[in-house]
Amino acid sequence: MEISRVIVVTLSVLVILVTSSSVNTIIDFCVADLNQPLGPAGFPCRNPANLIMDDFVFSGLGVPADMSDNIFKVGVTAAVDGTFPVLNGLGLSMARLDIDVGGVVPIHTPSFRAYFETLKKGDIMIFPQGLLHFQVNVGDSPSLAFVSLNSAFPVVEKITLLEAQQVKKLKQAFGGTN
Repeated sequence: MEISRVIVVTLSVLVILVTSSSVNTIIDFCVADLNQPLGPAGFPCRNPANLIMDDFVFSGLGVPADMSDNIFKVGVTAAVDGTFPVLNGLGLSMARLDIDVGGVVPIHTPSFRAYFETLKKGDIMIFPQGLLHFQVNVGDSPSLAFVSLNSAFPVVEKITLLEAQQVKKLKQAFGGTN
């Protein structure tokens, strides 16, 4: 009888520790205090008593991104911790992607395989982590995409915009042609 009591108490303590170890079970949201330094878990939280409704609204995705002086004819408006502090600690970000006619988002994220698909209005596509991908507007009008990223601080690996001389060296080294 004593052993079963010890087991029950031990299991109860373990359950309490496991369920309380996740921030999601302790707080529902954490609006970032951008005046504090960034830590491993994101920014420190602002005092919930000082929050207003505007802290939970981001209107930036309703405005087309600036594509001027952009050789790719692409504009991105990002909703990340720094621009939409309520995303703090959620491990995600969002963006509006505007692509002009003939515009291209260059290949990014290394992988060994590529898939091609022409999307139409209302379509949704998932890019698995690490999948090589790019976007091209092959239509006759500007395109618009809303993007959700599973990272609080998304990055793009830059593999384009090399100088012509560097491209020639690479072509020569790998047997490319003009």
